[in-house]
Amino acid sequence: MVNPKATTTSERSRDVLVRALRSAVSLTVEYTTRRGHAASLARAAAESGVDVVVTLGGDGTVNEAVNGLMTARSALDGIAGPRAQALPALAVVPGGSTNVFARALGLPRDWVDGTSMILDALRDGRHRVIGLGRADDRYFTFAAGVGLDAAVVRRVEQARLRGRKSTPSLYFRSIVGQFVVGDDRKIPPISIERPGEPAEMDLGTVIVQNTAPWTYLGDRPINPNPAASFDRGLDVLALRRLAVTSTTRTLAQLATRKGNPHGKQVLQLHDQAEFTVVANRPQAFQLDGDYLGERQKVHFVSVPEALRVIC
Repeated sequence: MVNPKATTTSERSRDVLVRALRSAVSLTVEYTTRRGHAASLARAAAESGVDVVVTLGGDGTVNEAVNGLMTARSALDGIAGPRAQALPALAVVPGGSTNVFARALGLPRDWVDGTSMILDALRDGRHRVIGLGRADDRYFTFAAGVGLDAAVVRRVEQARLRGRKSTPSLYFRSIVGQFVVGDDRKIPPISIERPGEPAEMDLGTVIVQNTAPWTYLGDRPINPNPAASFDRGLDVLALRRLAVTSTTRTLAQLATRKGNPHGKQVLQLHDQAEFTVVANRPQAFQLDGDYLGERQKVHFVSVPEALRVIC
């Protein structure tokens, strides 16, 4: 499954990849043509009984493929939890600008090295079963965000539509710009509700992780919750207020290699099975780095042992 607009590959490199895979497996190649197409292709592949779905693209393509596979599982026989063996395995060749999911799995950043590693794993029958996150009816692989985090993603996407390249400096300028114009600093609108626990109120932004790191700035991992893992529940980082001093301190802590910000304005929750993010006015919302509009309520669930991946 190829995204022809993948940032770091060319037509020639895609041809090399196809030839390499065809040397090891019986291969059918499909090209995505629109947003959401990868989900349809992945679901059709699962329903036709293929063994492995391979994506060449960025995190958005991976997210769509995962949602297509998970939708197929529900449609076929309602299998849940540890019976991920019923689905095709997923293999990810990094072709985007950041490739958080592939790098979190330990795959090389370069697509050539990534392809070689995947071919070795296919020949050896090697795979890993990972958990996913779900936000309402949509799955995510590594992260989600409500509030400032997602508003920054929106700004970056708008800049890229104007022809800007995805770079660390673009993200930094987007963070600063959104923080300056944002209207949620004085009256934080977000709450987190958990079964059997008091609600966490007056939050300015919420980051949800299914693994660590949360993202990368170039080669540097950004780790709000370093203990987040594909093998456990969801981790949360929220800021109680978006005051200039405390938010700047938190961003500085995030910029260190250790990550794991702390302070009285920082809320961290680890290994959560289920919770709901509620806002008193519409908030920006993103999954796996794709902006998905505004929401006032999002229900998050950890889905353990959901998917086989080749790595």
